[in-house]
Amino acid sequence: MSTLRSGPLVGLIVQVVLLAALAGTVGLGAAGWSAGLAYGLVTFTALGHGLHRAGAAALGPADRVTLTRATLVGGVCALVADSFARPAPVGVLVGLAAVALALDAVDGKVARRTGTVSALGARFDMEVDAFLILVLSGYLARPVGVWVLAMGAMRYAYLLGSWVFPWLRGTLPARQWRKVVAATQGIVLAVAAAGVLPRPLTVAALAVALALLVESFGHDVGWLWLRRAPDRALTPGRALTPGGRRAAVPRYVP
Repeated sequence: MSTLRSGPLVGLIVQVVLLAALAGTVGLGAAGWSAGLAYGLVTFTALGHGLHRAGAAALGPADRVTLTRATLVGGVCALVADSFARPAPVGVLVGLAAVALALDAVDGKVARRTGTVSALGARFDMEVDAFLILVLSGYLARPVGVWVLAMGAMRYAYLLGSWVFPWLRGTLPARQWRKVVAATQGIVLAVAAAGVLPRPLTVAALAVALALLVESFGHDVGWLWLRRAPDRALTPGRALTPGGRRAAVPRYVP
């Protein structure tokens, strides 16, 4: 087995093991298995492709943490897909999501402390975050309303827009508030999915989180619009993620 492919392959194997564990404990139907396996195949195949393009020999220490997060998100994805056919085991679903969110504070620190910060690692981390938010918003769309899907779809709309409007690929200045808003989305969605708050409070919290996200994206889009340079083409295939870090326009999406 080549070192280049061993990390993503291990991730795919662990993903299958997690799905089997869910099937043997809380139960997992055809929809859950299909969604989980599809997610694993796309995610870890794309990660292997990303490693190859980056010329990386193997995953770094922080990337392994992100790989763990990606596997947990695959479990959440499977449970959410299954929830359309049967009641979801909310405790397990929220538990997996909570651990994935908590580890989001770990991989960045590991990368900095080990000196293994990379564009690929940052992009992998953000794609995992983005897909978790998308999945959780999809889970809440039925009980709360389809408007919640905007929380998960906004990032992908931004990246799609960057292909249509090249000025959206400009470099944004670092902004701590942007990071706070991004972290808030996952936390609020996980709490809402847990169902521990009264419905009016849940709806209000989701609406506030969405409003903050709209403000954050609106601020960045406005900043880029005012500083656009139509006479100077930007490098194709480059864009800025909503977290404010520069990365390739999505060559893989979980």
